[in-house]
Amino acid sequence: MRAVVLNCTLKKSPEESNTDMLAQVVIDELTKKDVDVTTYRLADHNIPPGVTTDLGPGDEWPRIHASLLDAEILVFATPTWVGHPSSLAQRALERMDAMISETDDEDRPVAYNRVAGVVVTGNEDGAHHVISEIAGGLGDIGYTIPGQAWTYWNRGPGPGPSFSETSEGHEWSENTGRTMAANLHAVALALAERPIPA
Repeated sequence: MRAVVLNCTLKKSPEESNTDMLAQVVIDELTKKDVDVTTYRLADHNIPPGVTTDLGPGDEWPRIHASLLDAEILVFATPTWVGHPSSLAQRALERMDAMISETDDEDRPVAYNRVAGVVVTGNEDGAHHVISEIAGGLGDIGYTIPGQAWTYWNRGPGPGPSFSETSEGHEWSENTGRTMAANLHAVALALAERPIPA
């Protein structure tokens, strides 16, 4: 089984990413279940705006799109900025919009029979709003969103430390991340055994 993690931090490598740190909890749990995980830090790639799969020379999205089609599990990880997903998260959803009209051999949208979950970090509030926006978009595209397929660390209203700067709330976020991974894996196995019909 394969999984893709889209890390939508605005920070380029090798800068430390709080979102990457929490996503790693999910990755580690998936790896324990023999899932092969590939991570893309979108800030490191040239992904122009658009709603088609391939925008021509220089567009690095087609390679990421191919990985999405090769994976049963998607982990969509984003920081919270002013109460919303990052701009790169929105861009990824816009590029994934093309998948709605792409079909498999049985004429189903290509995202059918794939599962997705959401990781959110931020030293502000708004995690549930961000999870709802992303999960809603992924559902529109055709992904199945299992129950409790998310984890988050948001400090709450007002300024304060980031995930990497405090241990506050880590135990809950990490336990929830491990549950998220288990639920994604379980539902991916179920869909592999009994796919959604055309």
